[in-house]
Amino acid sequence: MGCANRLSVNNITKTYPGVRALDDVSIGFRKAEVHALVGENGAGKSTLTKILTGAIEPDSGEIVLGNDVRKSFTPHHALEAQIAAIYQEFNLVPFLTVAENVFLGKEMRSGPFLQSRRMNAETSRLLATLGVELDPATLVMELPVAYQQIVEIVKALANDIRILIMDEPSAALTTREIKLLFRLVKTLKEKGVTIIYVSHKMSEVFELADRITVLRDGKFVSTLDADKTDRSELVRLMVGRELGQVYPPKQIPGEDVLLEVKKLRTPALPHEISFTLRKGEILGLAGLVGAGRTEIVRAIFGADPVESGEILVEGRRIHVTNPGGAAANGIGLVPEDRKRHGILSRMSVRENISFSTLRNLSRFSFINDKEEKKTTASFKEQLNIKVSSLETAVGNLSGGNQQKVVLAKWLATRCRILLLDEPTRGIDVGAKQEIYKIATRLASEGTGIIFISSELPELLGLADRILVIRAREITGSFQKGQATQETLLHLAMGK
Repeated sequence: MGCANRLSVNNITKTYPGVRALDDVSIGFRKAEVHALVGENGAGKSTLTKILTGAIEPDSGEIVLGNDVRKSFTPHHALEAQIAAIYQEFNLVPFLTVAENVFLGKEMRSGPFLQSRRMNAETSRLLATLGVELDPATLVMELPVAYQQIVEIVKALANDIRILIMDEPSAALTTREIKLLFRLVKTLKEKGVTIIYVSHKMSEVFELADRITVLRDGKFVSTLDADKTDRSELVRLMVGRELGQVYPPKQIPGEDVLLEVKKLRTPALPHEISFTLRKGEILGLAGLVGAGRTEIVRAIFGADPVESGEILVEGRRIHVTNPGGAAANGIGLVPEDRKRHGILSRMSVRENISFSTLRNLSRFSFINDKEEKKTTASFKEQLNIKVSSLETAVGNLSGGNQQKVVLAKWLATRCRILLLDEPTRGIDVGAKQEIYKIATRLASEGTGIIFISSELPELLGLADRILVIRAREITGSFQKGQATQETLLHLAMGK
């Protein structure tokens, strides 16, 4: 297959059990452009990128690269066509060096012996083309996330890739690392690489993209020039409606303390952590990745052992040693990594939602099927979970709908304290706003919410109060309206 950058998909359709992921989609990609793919979760973006890399086959349609027309790709065909993808979960071997990862499967050898010096030299040359200084002999496990991503890009360049798909590449990056990513994307474009950029972040799309294609419910909606559209039009095309106010209005919480954390210390929190959460309050936790925000909510939820300190719920000291104990005390956690810790991917939507309340739905060890279906159907409607059947496996749902299932699981327990760890990461603008509405509604009903987010506008727009976490301790506290993005970021970085 030729190495031309001109790629198109024509009339692509793909159906999964209960879900039509792509429905007669046609898109053309130009040489040396950054082409953004946007749409709500479930719009078909990930399915399309997997078809382009040969991970899955379409039911119908064709892929055209240059003069070559195929009904589908295999991973070998994609590599031969000089197409590669970088996903949120990196495909690296942590105990190998940078150079060994770059040349994995195509090692330079002299007889049976690896030519490590040659591989290191070639890796250094490729890194230099990106303007990056990095020792090719460094173990990947020793690298920050942003530099692991660079290794993935260099792997692609080692294969002389002409079309690079980047699927939510900034999801796990800090603000500083995102700037490096943007520079690399622009450098690749200048070198003639076509980049298909999948993102939910409007700011990224408008900074990087030449053209933007909108998908909705598996269907092609429109391809627009980035400089001839704006955020409002894009959002309207994505969701099929006007979203209105981003952050719903919220009443001021009362003075009643719901949760009190006193001088809390764990193996992961060497400094004493103390704060309160009031009834009806949304308390935001700001900080850089690794600052200790997740460790705080894990300790409250009983997922990490507590060495010293106290946790009080409505003035009563509780001893939580595991998540079951936390749930029994009215505490729920929507974890940062929903796929690993939030969902049971092979089980149905119904089973996932009812999982935490089976004791209440059972009598003499038998589940009341009628009550279970009624309860789960109610949450499906309340949270607008887009699924044709409650019996659909959660693993087949989009990220945003998976997140709503995790929320529903805890709402079914009627928890009084809800810990939300990056609840909007990797989900689309429409699903984000639905989660904002849910959080605001729960707070108005008296639920106390701790909301962790790396998106500072989100915290500023939603939270009643924000705590800044740096180096595993609280370094600042702001009431709503007191802080700016710059204030929070400088404090989080120690400036």
